Amino acid sequence: GSDAWTEVLLEPTKSVELAEKQLQRLPTGGRTPLAHALSLTYNTIRRIRNEPDQSILLIVLSDGKANVPLPESEAGSDAWIQTEQAAGQLAKLELPTLMLDTDSGGLVRVGRGKELAHLLKADYMELDDLSSDGLIHTIRQATD
Repeated sequence: GSDAWTEVLLEPTKSVELAEKQLQRLPTGGRTPLAHALSLTYNTIRRIRNEPDQSILLIVLSDGKANVPLPESEAGSDAWIQTEQAAGQLAKLELPTLMLDTDSGGLVRVGRGKELAHLLKADYMELDDLSSDGLIHTIRQATD
């Protein structure tokens, strides 16, 4: 259904402030079409990466919990296997990547965020450990 779809909320931008504004509107919780989000990211990066003066930093915010499979995937109908495949495809682009784990823990941490960071060949941080100022500082450091 439509709840199992992904859309681009923020086209690639150099504006950390604009990104922060959009992040505050980001819907969280519920169903996560993670494989689709990673595929969409891959296609977006391939589209823009040949533009001049492009230095790309990919920031992934996720708890790594994939619970919505892509329809008609060669990886079958397992959402996590599809996610592994999509993350591997993204990792091949060899972009600097920061994985911010949004798993707030609660009683049980699934640990999929760390797995996803590994698959993406990304630096890993827990979002809980960052204030919004800390996040902006981290992004600015990564882009300098």
